[in-house]
Amino acid sequence: MRVSALALAGAIAACATYTQAEELRLGLPIECEIGISCHISDYVDHNTQPDVQTDHACNFNSRDGHKGTDFALVSYDAYEHGVEIRAAANGTVRAVRDEMQDDRLMRGVTDQNACGNAVVLDHSDGWQTWYCHMKLGSIAVQPGDQVSRGDALGLVGLSGQTNHPHLHFQLLQGTDLVDPFQPGPLDQCKVDSASMWEVPIPYTQTGFLTAGFSNQVPTLKAVSDGTALAERIANSQPIVMFMNAAYAEHGDVLRFSARGPDGIIFDHDMILKSPKIQQMQAFGRKAPGNGWATGDYLGNIWLTRKGKIIAHRFTHLVVE
Repeated sequence: MRVSALALAGAIAACATYTQAEELRLGLPIECEIGISCHISDYVDHNTQPDVQTDHACNFNSRDGHKGTDFALVSYDAYEHGVEIRAAANGTVRAVRDEMQDDRLMRGVTDQNACGNAVVLDHSDGWQTWYCHMKLGSIAVQPGDQVSRGDALGLVGLSGQTNHPHLHFQLLQGTDLVDPFQPGPLDQCKVDSASMWEVPIPYTQTGFLTAGFSNQVPTLKAVSDGTALAERIANSQPIVMFMNAAYAEHGDVLRFSARGPDGIIFDHDMILKSPKIQQMQAFGRKAPGNGWATGDYLGNIWLTRKGKIIAHRFTHLVVE
């Protein structure tokens, strides 16, 4: 076990707002192709109001209070095989934590260890990058090591406060939180802004606001207020998957996929034809005569556009 003296969660909680300094240029911090093997599931929240989120481009593609950029894998197979997390810039390893289990049920997770297994790098002019939710035992560096942009730090994992394999990448200048897509005050958003990425990362306003399992086709109100989500159902009840998307476009393809102890429950595609600021879609099946097999069920929901993955969510259900 390796845990640095730095209190990871405490430093995150102490973040303020960005002050001008010489900007760092960043490389992609994960070994994946955006739109093919990974996608950005959440950007930094630029809205200081509670219960409301706004990304850097003044759209919804974030979560309330989210302090980083989430690079999410689109398959568990990739996670199992191993996807490298890489240094975004030259620097020195300030801290590591490599003690937490990969557990999508998040057992034992607290505010103090929500980042999970992690690496923190110091860069010039007070810049710092954080790499969270790494796979247990995969961290390849230790405090004091010098690293170059692109060097392997470890693997994408399921540690800390996450139920899906992804890298939470966080950027600070001093103690100030910075959004690499718009390195300015976090209480502002801009439709067009200069980023800190060496190679520009394409942005899409389209994303899932929420997604999950239910035992019935829910109403938009139930989806929006969170009451639609079911974590456990009886084996005699229907299995339904739903999603609420922002800014889906005409011709986007939505796929619902569910698998359980007996294999595939359904793989269903639908073509979206009515572009809306928000829309909810659902698909499911009734229980067979003898009921569903009890146990764990894993769902995947993809939204693709012209062959590129725009949004994706994993979801989990227990049938009793």
